[in-house]
Amino acid sequence: MKVTKEQLIDLMTTKFHKAGLTEEHAYIVADVLAHADARGYHSHGAMRTEYYAERIAKGGTTCNPEFKFEKTGPCTAIFDGDNAAGHVVAKLAMDEAIKMAKENGVAVVGQRRLGHSGALSYFVQQAARENLIGISMCQSDPMAVPYGGAEPFYGTNPLAFGFPGKDGDEIIIDMATTVQAWGKVLDARSKNAAIDDSWAVDSNGDPTTDPFKVSALLPIAGPKGYGLMMMVDVLSGILLGVPSGNKVSSMYHDLSEGRNLGQLHIVIDPDCFIGLEAFQAGISNTMKELNNVKPATGYDQVYYPGQRSSIREKRSEKEGIDIVDSVYEYLISDVVHNNAYDNKGAFAK
Repeated sequence: MKVTKEQLIDLMTTKFHKAGLTEEHAYIVADVLAHADARGYHSHGAMRTEYYAERIAKGGTTCNPEFKFEKTGPCTAIFDGDNAAGHVVAKLAMDEAIKMAKENGVAVVGQRRLGHSGALSYFVQQAARENLIGISMCQSDPMAVPYGGAEPFYGTNPLAFGFPGKDGDEIIIDMATTVQAWGKVLDARSKNAAIDDSWAVDSNGDPTTDPFKVSALLPIAGPKGYGLMMMVDVLSGILLGVPSGNKVSSMYHDLSEGRNLGQLHIVIDPDCFIGLEAFQAGISNTMKELNNVKPATGYDQVYYPGQRSSIREKRSEKEGIDIVDSVYEYLISDVVHNNAYDNKGAFAK
Protein backbone atom coordinates (compact mmCIF):
# COMPACT_ATOMS: atom_id res chain seq x y z
CA MET A 1 0.00 0.00 0.00
CA LYS A 2 1.37 3.40 -1.01
CA VAL A 3 0.45 6.54 0.96
CA THR A 4 1.73 10.09 1.13
CA LYS A 5 3.89 11.07 4.06
CA GLU A 6 1.17 13.44 5.25
CA GLN A 7 -1.46 10.67 5.17
CA LEU A 8 0.83 8.36 7.10
CA ILE A 9 1.53 10.99 9.75
CA ASP A 10 -2.20 11.69 10.13
CA LEU A 11 -3.03 8.00 10.56
CA MET A 12 -0.32 7.42 13.15
CA THR A 13 -1.06 10.67 14.99
CA THR A 14 -4.69 9.61 15.35
CA LYS A 15 -3.66 6.20 16.67
CA PHE A 16 -1.23 7.59 19.25
CA HIS A 17 -3.69 10.26 20.39
CA LYS A 18 -6.37 7.60 20.78
CA ALA A 19 -3.92 5.55 22.86
CA GLY A 20 -3.44 8.49 25.22
CA LEU A 21 -0.75 10.91 24.01
CA THR A 22 -1.43 14.61 23.64
CA GLU A 23 -1.96 15.69 20.05
CA GLU A 24 1.39 17.49 20.06
CA HIS A 25 3.34 14.47 21.27
CA ALA A 26 1.36 12.10 19.04
CA TYR A 27 2.31 14.20 16.02
CA ILE A 28 6.01 14.25 16.92
CA VAL A 29 6.13 10.46 17.31
CA ALA A 30 4.29 10.03 14.00
CA ASP A 31 6.62 12.48 12.27
CA VAL A 32 9.71 10.58 13.40
CA LEU A 33 8.23 7.25 12.26
CA ALA A 34 7.18 8.67 8.89
CA HIS A 35 10.70 10.07 8.45
CA ALA A 36 12.06 6.56 8.94
CA ASP A 37 9.66 5.07 6.38
CA ALA A 38 10.45 7.83 3.88
CA ARG A 39 14.17 7.02 4.12
CA GLY A 40 13.52 3.30 3.79
CA TYR A 41 14.08 2.46 7.47
CA HIS A 42 10.78 0.56 7.66
CA SER A 43 12.02 -1.30 10.72
CA HIS A 44 11.68 2.00 12.63
CA GLY A 45 8.59 3.27 10.86
CA ALA A 46 4.86 2.62 10.81
CA MET A 47 5.28 -1.07 11.62
CA ARG A 48 6.18 0.05 15.17
CA THR A 49 2.91 1.93 15.67
CA GLU A 50 0.99 -0.83 17.40
CA TYR A 51 3.81 -1.52 19.84
CA TYR A 52 4.03 2.15 20.85
CA ALA A 53 0.23 2.39 21.08
CA GLU A 54 0.09 -0.61 23.39
CA ARG A 55 2.82 0.78 25.66
CA ILE A 56 1.09 4.18 25.74
CA ALA A 57 -2.30 2.65 26.53
CA LYS A 58 -0.86 0.46 29.30
CA GLY A 59 0.95 3.31 31.05
CA GLY A 60 4.55 2.55 30.11
CA THR A 61 4.79 5.90 28.34
CA THR A 62 4.09 9.03 30.37
CA CYS A 63 1.38 10.91 28.51
CA ASN A 64 1.62 14.19 30.45
CA PRO A 65 5.29 14.28 31.42
CA GLU A 66 7.09 16.80 33.60
CA PHE A 67 10.25 17.52 31.65
CA LYS A 68 13.32 18.90 33.41
CA PHE A 69 16.11 20.55 31.45
CA GLU A 70 19.15 21.37 33.54
CA LYS A 71 22.26 23.11 32.25
CA THR A 72 25.27 21.57 33.98
CA GLY A 73 27.85 23.80 32.29
CA PRO A 74 28.19 26.31 29.41
CA CYS A 75 28.01 23.48 26.85
CA THR A 76 26.45 20.61 28.79
CA ALA A 77 22.98 19.72 29.97
CA ILE A 78 20.71 16.90 31.12
CA PHE A 79 17.16 16.50 29.85
CA ASP A 80 15.03 14.32 32.13
CA GLY A 81 12.26 12.86 30.01
CA ASP A 82 10.01 11.46 32.78
CA ASN A 83 9.68 8.30 30.63
CA ALA A 84 7.73 10.12 27.95
CA ALA A 85 7.79 8.96 24.33
CA GLY A 86 11.47 8.81 23.39
CA HIS A 87 10.86 10.49 20.04
CA VAL A 88 9.48 13.55 21.82
CA VAL A 89 12.27 13.72 24.40
CA ALA A 90 15.01 13.30 21.80
CA LYS A 91 13.53 15.96 19.51
CA LEU A 92 13.09 18.52 22.27
CA ALA A 93 16.56 17.77 23.64
CA MET A 94 18.04 18.31 20.17
CA ASP A 95 16.20 21.64 19.96
CA GLU A 96 17.96 22.67 23.17
CA ALA A 97 21.31 21.33 21.98
CA ILE A 98 21.01 23.37 18.78
CA LYS A 99 20.39 26.55 20.80
CA MET A 100 23.40 25.86 23.04
CA ALA A 101 25.69 25.06 20.10
CA LYS A 102 24.74 28.29 18.35
CA GLU A 103 25.59 30.21 21.51
CA ASN A 104 28.77 28.38 22.55
CA GLY A 105 30.01 26.44 19.53
CA VAL A 106 29.33 22.99 20.94
CA ALA A 107 26.67 21.27 23.02
CA VAL A 108 26.50 17.90 24.74
CA VAL A 109 22.99 17.10 25.96
CA GLY A 110 22.25 13.84 27.73
CA GLN A 111 18.71 12.51 27.93
CA ARG A 112 17.70 10.13 30.64
CA ARG A 113 14.48 8.37 31.52
CA LEU A 114 12.98 8.17 28.04
CA GLY A 115 11.37 5.51 25.90
CA HIS A 116 12.58 4.15 22.57
CA SER A 117 13.22 7.11 20.27
CA GLY A 118 13.21 5.48 16.84
CA ALA A 119 15.50 6.43 13.96
CA LEU A 120 18.37 8.63 15.16
CA SER A 121 18.71 10.09 11.66
CA TYR A 122 15.74 12.34 12.43
CA PHE A 123 17.55 14.10 15.26
CA VAL A 124 20.90 14.60 13.55
CA GLN A 125 19.02 15.90 10.51
CA GLN A 126 17.52 18.54 12.82
CA ALA A 127 21.05 19.80 13.48
CA ALA A 128 22.25 19.52 9.89
CA ARG A 129 19.34 21.63 8.69
CA GLU A 130 20.46 24.33 11.13
CA ASN A 131 23.96 24.23 9.55
CA LEU A 132 25.37 22.31 12.49
CA ILE A 133 27.03 18.93 12.88
CA GLY A 134 24.81 16.51 14.77
CA ILE A 135 25.83 13.30 16.53
CA SER A 136 23.44 11.09 18.46
CA MET A 137 23.67 7.70 20.14
CA CYS A 138 21.50 5.60 22.41
CA GLN A 139 21.48 2.33 24.28
CA SER A 140 19.03 -0.50 23.64
CA ASP A 141 17.96 -3.94 24.89
CA PRO A 142 20.66 -6.60 25.38
CA MET A 143 20.37 -8.39 22.04
CA ALA A 144 23.92 -8.77 20.74
CA VAL A 145 26.60 -11.20 21.77
CA PRO A 146 29.88 -9.58 22.81
CA TYR A 147 32.79 -10.73 20.66
CA GLY A 148 33.62 -14.28 21.73
CA GLY A 149 30.44 -14.58 23.83
CA ALA A 150 27.47 -16.92 23.54
CA GLU A 151 24.75 -14.79 25.14
CA PRO A 152 23.55 -11.20 24.66
CA PHE A 153 25.04 -8.39 26.73
CA TYR A 154 24.77 -5.11 24.76
CA GLY A 155 22.03 -3.80 22.53
CA THR A 156 22.20 -2.75 18.90
CA ASN A 157 23.38 0.58 20.38
CA PRO A 158 23.01 2.81 17.31
CA LEU A 159 24.76 6.06 16.49
CA ALA A 160 24.10 8.69 13.85
CA PHE A 161 25.85 11.65 12.25
CA GLY A 162 24.52 14.62 10.31
CA PHE A 163 26.70 17.00 8.24
CA PRO A 164 25.45 20.08 6.36
CA GLY A 165 26.69 20.78 2.84
CA LYS A 166 25.96 23.58 0.36
CA ASP A 167 22.53 24.44 -1.01
CA GLY A 168 20.66 21.94 1.14
CA ASP A 169 23.14 19.11 0.67
CA GLU A 170 23.48 16.90 3.73
CA ILE A 171 25.08 13.66 4.73
CA ILE A 172 22.97 11.68 7.19
CA ILE A 173 24.41 8.44 8.56
CA ASP A 174 22.40 6.20 10.90
CA MET A 175 23.79 2.82 11.88
CA ALA A 176 23.48 0.11 14.47
CA THR A 177 26.66 -1.32 15.95
CA THR A 178 25.32 -4.75 15.07
CA VAL A 179 25.43 -6.03 11.49
CA GLN A 180 21.75 -5.14 11.34
CA ALA A 181 19.28 -3.51 13.72
CA TRP A 182 16.70 -5.74 15.39
CA GLY A 183 14.05 -3.76 13.56
CA LYS A 184 15.40 -5.20 10.31
CA VAL A 185 14.65 -8.68 11.65
CA LEU A 186 11.14 -7.52 12.57
CA ASP A 187 10.74 -6.13 9.07
CA ALA A 188 11.79 -9.51 7.63
CA ARG A 189 9.28 -11.24 9.90
CA SER A 190 6.47 -8.95 8.77
CA LYS A 191 7.27 -9.91 5.17
CA ASN A 192 8.03 -13.59 5.88
CA ALA A 193 11.42 -12.99 4.27
CA ALA A 194 14.77 -14.63 4.97
CA ILE A 195 17.66 -12.67 6.50
CA ASP A 196 21.35 -12.79 5.65
CA ASP A 197 23.27 -15.39 7.63
CA SER A 198 25.73 -12.71 8.80
CA TRP A 199 23.07 -10.85 10.81
CA ALA A 200 22.30 -13.14 13.71
CA VAL A 201 22.63 -16.51 15.43
CA ASP A 202 20.11 -19.04 16.73
CA SER A 203 19.88 -20.51 20.23
CA ASN A 204 22.90 -22.71 19.51
CA GLY A 205 25.01 -19.73 18.45
CA ASP A 206 24.93 -20.82 14.81
CA PRO A 207 24.22 -18.39 11.92
CA THR A 208 20.57 -18.41 10.83
CA THR A 209 18.60 -17.08 7.87
CA ASP A 210 15.25 -17.60 9.64
CA PRO A 211 14.15 -14.33 11.32
CA PHE A 212 11.92 -16.32 13.69
CA LYS A 213 14.87 -18.33 15.03
CA VAL A 214 17.07 -15.38 15.93
CA SER A 215 18.48 -15.67 19.46
CA ALA A 216 21.14 -12.93 19.31
CA LEU A 217 22.53 -10.37 16.88
CA LEU A 218 26.16 -10.07 15.81
CA PRO A 219 28.39 -6.97 16.20
CA ILE A 220 29.74 -5.35 13.05
CA ALA A 221 33.32 -6.26 12.22
CA GLY A 222 33.68 -8.56 15.22
CA PRO A 223 35.74 -6.96 18.02
CA LYS A 224 35.56 -3.49 16.43
CA GLY A 225 31.78 -3.43 16.52
CA TYR A 226 31.91 -4.82 20.04
CA GLY A 227 34.08 -1.85 21.05
CA LEU A 228 31.71 0.61 19.41
CA MET A 229 28.63 -0.79 21.14
CA MET A 230 30.46 -0.57 24.46
CA MET A 231 31.36 3.08 23.74
CA VAL A 232 27.71 3.92 23.01
CA ASP A 233 26.60 2.18 26.19
CA VAL A 234 29.14 4.12 28.27
CA LEU A 235 28.19 7.52 26.81
CA SER A 236 24.42 7.04 26.82
CA GLY A 237 24.19 4.83 29.89
CA ILE A 238 26.92 4.95 32.52
CA LEU A 239 27.65 8.64 31.87
CA LEU A 240 23.99 9.54 32.46
CA GLY A 241 23.38 7.34 35.49
CA VAL A 242 20.80 5.04 33.90
CA PRO A 243 20.89 1.23 33.70
CA SER A 244 23.58 0.01 31.30
CA GLY A 245 24.93 -3.14 29.65
CA ASN A 246 22.80 -6.21 30.25
CA LYS A 247 20.66 -4.26 32.74
CA VAL A 248 19.02 -2.07 30.08
CA SER A 249 15.26 -2.65 30.16
CA SER A 250 13.57 -4.82 27.54
CA MET A 251 11.38 -3.21 24.92
CA TYR A 252 8.63 -5.77 25.46
CA HIS A 253 8.77 -6.76 29.14
CA ASP A 254 6.00 -5.11 31.17
CA LEU A 255 4.58 -2.37 28.98
CA SER A 256 3.10 -0.68 32.06
CA GLU A 257 6.57 0.41 33.21
CA GLY A 258 8.80 3.20 31.87
CA ARG A 259 12.03 2.09 30.22
CA ASN A 260 14.46 4.58 31.80
CA LEU A 261 16.70 4.64 28.72
CA GLY A 262 19.58 7.01 27.99
CA GLN A 263 20.58 8.94 24.86
CA LEU A 264 23.25 11.50 24.05
CA HIS A 265 23.28 14.35 21.52
CA ILE A 266 26.47 16.17 20.53
CA VAL A 267 26.16 19.27 18.35
CA ILE A 268 29.09 21.18 16.86
CA ASP A 269 29.06 24.52 15.06
CA PRO A 270 31.54 24.25 12.16
CA ASP A 271 31.70 28.04 12.01
CA CYS A 272 33.83 27.87 15.17
CA PHE A 273 36.42 25.77 13.35
CA ILE A 274 37.09 26.02 9.61
CA GLY A 275 34.09 28.32 9.08
CA LEU A 276 30.61 27.35 7.90
CA GLU A 277 31.03 28.08 4.18
CA ALA A 278 34.33 26.22 3.94
CA PHE A 279 32.90 23.28 5.86
CA GLN A 280 29.80 23.11 3.67
CA ALA A 281 31.96 23.27 0.55
CA GLY A 282 34.11 20.46 1.90
CA ILE A 283 31.08 18.26 2.57
CA SER A 284 29.55 18.90 -0.86
CA ASN A 285 32.88 18.29 -2.58
CA THR A 286 33.30 15.03 -0.67
CA MET A 287 29.86 13.91 -1.79
CA LYS A 288 30.71 14.60 -5.45
CA GLU A 289 34.17 13.07 -5.23
CA LEU A 290 32.83 9.85 -3.74
CA ASN A 291 30.20 9.62 -6.46
CA ASN A 292 32.98 9.98 -9.06
CA VAL A 293 35.09 7.11 -7.69
CA LYS A 294 35.37 4.28 -10.21
CA PRO A 295 32.83 1.60 -9.20
CA ALA A 296 33.87 -2.01 -8.68
CA THR A 297 32.55 -4.83 -10.87
CA GLY A 298 28.85 -5.33 -10.22
CA TYR A 299 28.22 -1.82 -8.88
CA ASP A 300 26.68 1.03 -10.85
CA GLN A 301 28.42 3.76 -8.85
CA VAL A 302 29.87 4.65 -5.47
CA TYR A 303 27.40 6.28 -3.08
CA TYR A 304 28.41 8.36 -0.08
CA PRO A 305 27.12 7.01 3.27
CA GLY A 306 23.39 7.58 3.65
CA GLN A 307 22.92 8.65 0.03
CA ARG A 308 20.50 5.89 -0.91
CA SER A 309 18.31 6.79 2.06
CA SER A 310 18.37 10.46 1.03
CA ILE A 311 17.37 9.50 -2.51
CA ARG A 312 14.46 7.45 -1.15
CA GLU A 313 13.39 10.33 1.08
CA LYS A 314 13.26 12.76 -1.85
CA ARG A 315 11.53 10.21 -4.08
CA SER A 316 8.88 9.55 -1.45
CA GLU A 317 7.80 13.18 -1.66
CA LYS A 318 6.62 12.53 -5.22
CA GLU A 319 5.79 8.84 -5.22
CA GLY A 320 4.56 8.24 -1.68
CA ILE A 321 5.70 5.68 0.89
CA ASP A 322 5.22 1.92 0.66
CA ILE A 323 3.57 0.46 3.75
CA VAL A 324 2.95 -3.25 4.36
CA ASP A 325 -0.77 -3.96 3.82
CA SER A 326 -1.27 -5.47 7.28
CA VAL A 327 0.22 -2.35 8.90
CA TYR A 328 -2.02 -0.10 6.81
CA GLU A 329 -5.11 -2.14 7.75
CA TYR A 330 -4.23 -1.71 11.42
CA LEU A 331 -3.68 2.05 10.97
CA ILE A 332 -7.11 2.61 9.42
CA SER A 333 -8.87 0.38 11.94
CA ASP A 334 -10.51 1.49 15.19
CA VAL A 335 -8.26 -0.86 17.18
CA VAL A 336 -5.74 0.82 19.48
CA HIS A 337 -3.78 -2.40 19.94
CA ASN A 338 -4.25 -6.17 19.94
CA ASN A 339 -2.35 -6.90 23.17
CA ALA A 340 0.41 -8.40 21.05
CA TYR A 341 3.61 -7.24 22.75
CA ASP A 342 3.32 -7.14 26.54
CA ASN A 343 5.56 -9.46 28.55
CA LYS A 344 7.35 -10.83 25.51
CA GLY A 345 11.05 -11.54 25.34
CA ALA A 346 13.55 -9.23 23.68
CA PHE A 347 13.12 -11.19 20.45
CA ALA A 348 9.35 -10.98 20.41
CA LYS A 349 7.51 -12.00 17.28
